[in-house]
Amino acid sequence: MPTLFAKIIRGEIPSDTVYRDDRVTAFRDINPVAPVHILVVPNKVIPTVNDLTQDDEALVGHMVLVAKHLAAKEGIADDGYRLILNCNAHGGQEVFHVHVHLIGGRPLGPMVQRK
Repeated sequence: MPTLFAKIIRGEIPSDTVYRDDRVTAFRDINPVAPVHILVVPNKVIPTVNDLTQDDEALVGHMVLVAKHLAAKEGIADDGYRLILNCNAHGGQEVFHVHVHLIGGRPLGPMVQRK
């Protein structure tokens, strides 16, 4: 069954796409947690970080470099931003298609709530 992100990549679901090439697609999160919240998604479906292989090494690096490029384009690079990769339920992953969250545009506070 195709993931929500696969449908966005194929153009079956509308999105606010801000970047696309032959390896990744980046679009604004529909429920942003900060003024800038962009998802950088590989065009091929990889369910979780646990499913990455050595063959995906360059792809993951490309995802990070695209996020860096978008941070500069969005004007948040100098003040700072956060890149997040969630993995599985306890890691907070909601869509099982690997993706990097690019989040910024305001002070973000601590990374994880302390309990």
